[in-house]
Amino acid sequence: MRDETKCLHAGYTPKNKEPRVMPIYQSTTYVFDSTEDLGKVFDEPTQAVIYSRFANPTVMAVEAKIAELEGGIGAMCTSSGQAASLMSILNICKAGDSFICTSQIYGGTVNLFMFTLKKLGIECIPVDCFADDETIRKAFKPNTKAVFGETLANPALTVFDIERFARLAHEHNVPLIVDNTFATPIHCKPFEFGADIVIHSTSKYMDGHALQIGGVIVDSGNFNWANGNFPEFTEPDESYHGISYVETYGKAAYIVKARMQLMRDFGAYPAAHSAFLLNLGLETLALRMKQYCENALKVAEYFKTCDMIEEVIYPGLKSDRCYDLAQKYLKGCSGVVSLVIKGGKDNAMKFMDNLKLASNEVHVADIRTCVLHPASETHRQLTDEQLVAAGINPGLIRFSVGLENVEDIIADIEQSLATL
Repeated sequence: MRDETKCLHAGYTPKNKEPRVMPIYQSTTYVFDSTEDLGKVFDEPTQAVIYSRFANPTVMAVEAKIAELEGGIGAMCTSSGQAASLMSILNICKAGDSFICTSQIYGGTVNLFMFTLKKLGIECIPVDCFADDETIRKAFKPNTKAVFGETLANPALTVFDIERFARLAHEHNVPLIVDNTFATPIHCKPFEFGADIVIHSTSKYMDGHALQIGGVIVDSGNFNWANGNFPEFTEPDESYHGISYVETYGKAAYIVKARMQLMRDFGAYPAAHSAFLLNLGLETLALRMKQYCENALKVAEYFKTCDMIEEVIYPGLKSDRCYDLAQKYLKGCSGVVSLVIKGGKDNAMKFMDNLKLASNEVHVADIRTCVLHPASETHRQLTDEQLVAAGINPGLIRFSVGLENVEDIIADIEQSLATL
């Protein structure tokens, strides 16, 4: 099946006289005929669903659909994108380990990796995504266990050179993890370029309607976990009767370990109803992504003509520094445009306050146009000098183009700019 068809049919196929629409299994528990049958599942949890803290039929159907869209062998949904980022690392790293991450990533992920994981004894080593190969090689340490980057960085909108970072990661026998949230599998399939693990904040384009928070981890099944760097995948797991994940589950070792260890213990699993809503978003994902990109390119081109706009960042523009990388990796550059307004923080705030159609909110990748101003909102505690030091221009706005008629979006921008 092609992507448009997978969005509608993958993950759930009704049998004779069963519901056409994927049902909601709103239950925490599942009944077994005997204590012996139930006991066997504790020995081998992948054989049946026993508790909805780490597996549920509705959620599993959505997991299967996302795995098919990404071209992976398995997926595990989480209660948020942050949970997906966290578990993707904790499934590989323990106290005393390190991993490399590009500097151009979502601010919430920076906090998680640089501060919270540091408290757990895991070091995050930042590298510039534009650094040369030798500089990146020098960042690797003997205890480095992974490399992490975002296909399209939020809100920098830099395009991750997946093939190059995959090659560098594999030179050191570690996997490449890619956050594919903004591109979605409709516009980029990182596994085709050498990535090993993909994650998403499903709260964004996959859901698309600002209805529920969620995340997902997808396993390519391609990485060799038995290369000697990851004994926890090959040595017996005492918490599961001495199971060796590589020996027992082969190519699916990573995603099974994530569920059997981390989801079992943390319980950061989405509710069945949340997965049902996510599936509704996935069904129209291919159609929506096409329109997001068409609208965003027109909006970015309009911003380029405006005297009050100092800089427009959108990889779909030929003038963008990442245009060539976007042509290589992306079938579309998402609906997010970053721009810098002349006059700094005050003009940026005034522009946003005078928008009538676009919503000022802490969200992105919605069906409705929304905007965020880091300097006055998420980073409002910093002075202008501190903002610049942190790499945030006081006039920077993240403009998430929605699915309204693009002429209406541009008219809203035009009337707001006229107030400056």
